[in-house]
Amino acid sequence: MEIITPNPKTSGGARWNYLAAWAFVLKRELGDLSKLGDAGYAADIARAETKAREFVTELFLRVPVLDSGARSSTNTFVQRGIGDVLLAWENEAFLAAEELGPDKFDIVVPSISIRAEPPVTLVDRWADAHGVREVAEAYLEFLYSPIGQRLAAKHYYRPVYPEHADPEDLRRFPDVELVSVDEVFGGWQEAQRLHFADGGIFDRIYAQ
Repeated sequence: MEIITPNPKTSGGARWNYLAAWAFVLKRELGDLSKLGDAGYAADIARAETKAREFVTELFLRVPVLDSGARSSTNTFVQRGIGDVLLAWENEAFLAAEELGPDKFDIVVPSISIRAEPPVTLVDRWADAHGVREVAEAYLEFLYSPIGQRLAAKHYYRPVYPEHADPEDLRRFPDVELVSVDEVFGGWQEAQRLHFADGGIFDRIYAQ
């Protein structure tokens, strides 16, 4: 079986895929992710981390093409017909089903996944230097406004404030246990250092 996922060295979406797979195994092995960081479970955690590395290694051994980004991987799977399984953003899966028709492939929901929350921010120096502060602030406020949240759900993104979304749009999203990078990996800086920095776990996995 061939799996399509982008390269975690170049793609943010690929890092979410990688960490979601790692967290899945930790949950399977430990049962309760609150054990992470508890010295009383050190041996269990070490075994679970070993299992997670084995699982992720096996996953990447099955990847025939490491595209640079999530959109490229979706095109490889959908348009080029390469691979049996695509690991993708949830909204990308919905969009592919809309584009090709729901009878062309199945969307499989994992028992556990990771809460993807790409940050948005206003960079003061840039906004002031280019005279766009007012527009930038308006955009950020709009994202979390009732209309912005309604549009997010319409376009296959899980809204932060689901009470503002159309109930019909919300029904498309399956129930799934979501964990965060902070609670499982100690935050993005630690995840980057341990897994994705040069010489990190992913580099050692890919060397195989």
